[in-house]
Amino acid sequence: MQDWIYVLNMNKDTLDGEPARKETMRRLAHDDPKCDFWLSRRNRMEPGDRLWFFFSLPESAVAAVAEVDSTPRADPDDPEFGYRVEATLLPAPTDALYANPVGRDELELGQVRSVQKVKPGALQILSARACL
Repeated sequence: MQDWIYVLNMNKDTLDGEPARKETMRRLAHDDPKCDFWLSRRNRMEPGDRLWFFFSLPESAVAAVAEVDSTPRADPDDPEFGYRVEATLLPAPTDALYANPVGRDELELGQVRSVQKVKPGALQILSARACL
């Protein structure tokens, strides 16, 4: 199993037609947890991997988590984001992260890319905060 940071920017990303905010993600975790997300590259995601959602604004922090349901699939209709991955938001861990997000400084992130693997030290912190 792999763990991935998935970066969301509320100024350009949307969730369910709304700006990508941690409040929206928390609501979706309870009301409509099955989602699919864009990827610019295929990545080597597999079912059971986790996506940790890093919100770049207003504070840079991880405040939601999902489990990958399927391997990424090609989306030939979208030249900018050529792949999509299906995932299910985890309500209780997302609630825990929403209440106590993991800040950028705790994640050992250098340059933040749209999707990247979680570093081992950061995974311990993320798992503890999400009560996983």
